[in-house]
Amino acid sequence: MKNTQNLYLHLLGCLLVFVAVVACNPNPKKAKVIAGDDTINSGTIHISVDESFAPIIDSQIKVFVSLNPKARIITHYKPEADCLKDLLNDSTRMVIITRGLTDEEELFYKDTLSFIPMHGRIATDAIAVITHNKATDSLFSVSDIRSMLNGTSGYKYELVMDGLKATSTVRFLMDSVLRGQPMKGNVFAARNSEAVINYVASNPNAIGFIGVSWIGNREDPAQMSFQKKVRLAALQCANCTEEVYVRPYQANMAMRRYPLNRGLHYILKENYAGLGKGFVNFLTHEKGQLIFRRGYLVPDRMALQIRKANVTE
Repeated sequence: MKNTQNLYLHLLGCLLVFVAVVACNPNPKKAKVIAGDDTINSGTIHISVDESFAPIIDSQIKVFVSLNPKARIITHYKPEADCLKDLLNDSTRMVIITRGLTDEEELFYKDTLSFIPMHGRIATDAIAVITHNKATDSLFSVSDIRSMLNGTSGYKYELVMDGLKATSTVRFLMDSVLRGQPMKGNVFAARNSEAVINYVASNPNAIGFIGVSWIGNREDPAQMSFQKKVRLAALQCANCTEEVYVRPYQANMAMRRYPLNRGLHYILKENYAGLGKGFVNFLTHEKGQLIFRRGYLVPDRMALQIRKANVTE
């Protein structure tokens, strides 16, 4: 009997503690909803996009809005670091950059929002190396690029980057080419990717670094005009049994032959069925993936067929 009374007293004590905790915290933490008056196919959202991808994302939005006339996507093109800063603001729902969230960033958003933003890879892009049409050199290895960037090369070129702030192109070259070495070469920044093209077109001693979506599409009139101004350099193949130099064409990117490949990712800070999810669905499914393919990127969410062909003159 005494044991039974002790058990009742113990249960009663636990119940009182539970009631006290609930009373002190009447509003337990819930996932923050970054809500608007939008749906998956209507409304207005702001997104920030790495400037390297302006041509291809402009094409994606143009088609998406034509299919969803009640939708409006206001795009802000800027350096990658600024896009990530925008993601901290409630006004920006989505960013499109060259990487997803790190583990630390996921923990940060889970703590501040009580949910982890959606993120994923949607296409493969590449950094194109461009030279003046009359430049004597148009074949380089990654070692050549590294030595020019760290200032140990015998080449005397000016190296032009695609932005005045920390861009995804600079980050990629620092991480994947220099691998921790300092950038000490004759490097300076132009205002944006188009400014890089114009500078290289006017200076035979300049080499530029831009996203391939600015110059790789041979069916785009604007990009065709860019291709007449500058030359796409070829880099030593990263996955070949013999010494071959390749340009950032789709097949070379898809087969990892071109050595300066990088991913294109979305990060969506939206935990309801809003316009951001509608646009992500578009980008990751057939229509959006076909636009990436037509824009001479490699779609990562659908199969890209590569066929051998013989060219005769």
